[in-house]
Amino acid sequence: MASVPSLAATVHQRLADALSAALPEAGASADPLLRRSDRADFQANGILALAKKLKGNPRELATRVTEALPGTGSGSVIKEIEVSGPGFLNITVSDEAILETLAARTADERLGVPLADEPGTTVIDYAQPNVAKEMHVGHLRSAVIGDAVFRILEFTGENVVRRHHIGDWGTQFGMLIQYLIEHPHELDHKEDVTGEEAMSNLNRLYKAARTLFDSDEEFKERSRRRVVDLQAGEPQTLAMWQKFVDESKIYFYSVFEKLDMEIQDADVVGESGYNDMLDETCRLLEESGVAVRSNGALCVFFDDVKGPDGNPVPLIVKKSDGGYGYAATDLSAIRDRVFGLKATTLLYVVDARQALHFKMVFETARRAGWLNEEVDAVHLAFGTVLGKDGKPFKTREGETVRLVDLLDEAIARATDVVREKAEKVGLTEQEITENGAHVGIGAVKYADLSTSASRDYKFDLDQMVSLNGDTSVYLQYAYARIRSIIRKAGEVGPVPHTGLELAPAERALGLHLDQFGETLSEVAGAYEPHKLTSYLYQLASLFTTFYDQCPVVKAEGGREQVENRLFLCDLTARTLHTGMGLLGIRTPERL
Repeated sequence: MASVPSLAATVHQRLADALSAALPEAGASADPLLRRSDRADFQANGILALAKKLKGNPRELATRVTEALPGTGSGSVIKEIEVSGPGFLNITVSDEAILETLAARTADERLGVPLADEPGTTVIDYAQPNVAKEMHVGHLRSAVIGDAVFRILEFTGENVVRRHHIGDWGTQFGMLIQYLIEHPHELDHKEDVTGEEAMSNLNRLYKAARTLFDSDEEFKERSRRRVVDLQAGEPQTLAMWQKFVDESKIYFYSVFEKLDMEIQDADVVGESGYNDMLDETCRLLEESGVAVRSNGALCVFFDDVKGPDGNPVPLIVKKSDGGYGYAATDLSAIRDRVFGLKATTLLYVVDARQALHFKMVFETARRAGWLNEEVDAVHLAFGTVLGKDGKPFKTREGETVRLVDLLDEAIARATDVVREKAEKVGLTEQEITENGAHVGIGAVKYADLSTSASRDYKFDLDQMVSLNGDTSVYLQYAYARIRSIIRKAGEVGPVPHTGLELAPAERALGLHLDQFGETLSEVAGAYEPHKLTSYLYQLASLFTTFYDQCPVVKAEGGREQVENRLFLCDLTARTLHTGMGLLGIRTPERL
């Protein structure tokens, strides 16, 4: 009787285990290299390297391995195996093994995806807007990529802590506060303002204050003195600063809500949150010799960081005038996250243009002993959002595109797409509106996530909301189609029948479903959500082929075949739903 595979065991893993067990009997031991193949389901190509190491004939070794494997009859994971070329093994797995493996996962909410054996604590720094400034298209990627990586890491068992490092400190706040003190009549005292209204008020005040700051030297000096008051915690100044922060948060949260992202107030720790640590950070760096005084400033130097003139370019931790730079804040944040939050990994989802800064900050932290073999820091750098012309995305007037405008347009376009098919499906106006938002936001997120984070990508709404091609809309419609099929089946439900013979399209779909857990592990390990989008798009494409070639409700093989194909449909839908959810994208039941 065949043994039932564990929930986490994949066909790939069962096959690898069988080959590993056979290798000692062939006169050696090694982990066979298995990969998917066009010639068969899998190809084992590790025999060549092993034979070379043993100074033997690879074809002869491959033959001995095949002879040492268990039989290919009922209950075996292997259906056929052949030695090809100089010593490759072309392996076709049995239909029974595919169905057994998938059936073992049907009762598991996690679809057989194992939790990490030794989870650590990852502090992920993403979605970093600036107080008193509107969010623009440049803030999109940090939020979308960071949210997806957070979801994926948490799903795989990692303890993940969010940190939204908002810009809430510095000269601009002295300028804003001083302007309001001198122009109190310009402050809008309305209660219960929306996020848009709150930011509109702040934007108006910021522009007026900036104009005065740039044109009036006396006002500039008063603003700088106000910064000193802010840093010293003077009550009136601090209260006004807090009002700016609170009103900005109303706006931030409204944008994140539109992006369908959860932002907790406790996760928002801006630059001000590390203010009390700055002096100690500098003292520790100077006393340890990591930082030295240079022209009155506290600096860290690096042999491989030089300017165009060939002279060293230091990381300035404290300026000659006594002010602190971004480096002091970032280094204090590292101390807090390592020693306070007990992080084993620090992950920064930040624009690629900050690469040199983070390289210097991380190296400084290593020299200080705050980063070491137990604690790693990773800069997950991302590229730029481009317009259709391949240039940085701007408005016709040359200004940076507001994020809310971009999201509203995506929702409007997607709603039109949903409305075109609404009558056929029988959607209500409320469902059209809700689905339009899910499709529009999903389209924006998927376009971002389907591109490797390090690369730039073109923002093309026409392509994003297309029903064809590699888009979230295509995946969402695939999910909705499956749910429709299952509803039409009525009382007949999804039941696996492991003794059935599978059609080629069924085998292809089943083997791809088998790879979900391994794909997620790879995605989580390398912080590469684009590999998950690729997997899901291929899954939807394989389902489309399966649906075209294999009738489900009207299957010719009787009730067992109907139930088995409904089982494949159901597992595909659950995998799409889970995978899209990890990307932060919703899958409506009807579209």
